[in-house]
Amino acid sequence: MLFRCLVAIRRQCYRAGWLPSWRSPVPVLVVGNITVGGAGKTPLVIALVNSLVARGLKVSIAMRSYGGASNQQARLVTAADDPHLTGDEALMVSRRTGVPVAVASKRTRAVQLLTTETDTQLVVCDDGMQHYALQRDIEIAVVDADYGLGNEFFLPAGPLRESSSRLQTADLIVYSGDNRPAPGYQLKVARVVNVAEPGTVKCLADFNATTVHAVAAIARPQKFFNTLRSHGIQLIEHAFPDHYRFESGDLDFADNLPVLMTEKDKVKCESWASQKVWYVEVSAILDDVIVRQINLLVDSAQCHSKVAVG
Repeated sequence: MLFRCLVAIRRQCYRAGWLPSWRSPVPVLVVGNITVGGAGKTPLVIALVNSLVARGLKVSIAMRSYGGASNQQARLVTAADDPHLTGDEALMVSRRTGVPVAVASKRTRAVQLLTTETDTQLVVCDDGMQHYALQRDIEIAVVDADYGLGNEFFLPAGPLRESSSRLQTADLIVYSGDNRPAPGYQLKVARVVNVAEPGTVKCLADFNATTVHAVAAIARPQKFFNTLRSHGIQLIEHAFPDHYRFESGDLDFADNLPVLMTEKDKVKCESWASQKVWYVEVSAILDDVIVRQINLLVDSAQCHSKVAVG
């Protein structure tokens, strides 16, 4: 109840203008959720950015440096950056999209850097529905169709950051998962790549009936494990805290079994991983109706900016 009250008071302070917020000179699209981690925001960001770039738009991405420096000053991410500095997700997103990506301890600073240092026409914020210090033109809320809103209690008793009614203020609700009740997207395994030799690629079916070490340092490791099991793979599970900083000893299992990990975890291991280590590359496949709705929202935002916080 205390957390619920504090959230409501904080939001009202921004809506009333008692706390300052900043408006970007270019439209800002926020992809977020009202629960703690694991809803599938980042795969959606990658898919929608690639879709908008294919339309010819100049898009950039602003992120917090999760898993990186805690007091990160705004900086542009390069493909050769240290994930312990920029954060694992930011490095992965930069490589998968090829667009400018900026990280900072405050998303507003990342957006400010992108609008001054690049010729971006649209900034996409990976996460940040609750970062009301940044005004936004479009708000997309992601809901995991399998997990939903959990027990619908606020932190720390449950997963909610804000009330479920907050979803109704978003411009678009996107459901992730095969059992989604409305349009959204599903994750598909694209390929399995050897971390030490990126030119060596397999299909997940090649590991069918094989016992592997499954490694995941993500918000909900069980989702990754369930994906592997659905392809007939026998698992020895190794769940680590989200954004865990791997060391070589963490993957030394004293056997010759393959090790399968997520792409987000792979960026932290590629400098020392052995040939036993593989990462699973997944992509979000958007329903056609979601693509059309996002395009309409972006076209409208480029003509008419609004303050979504109000």
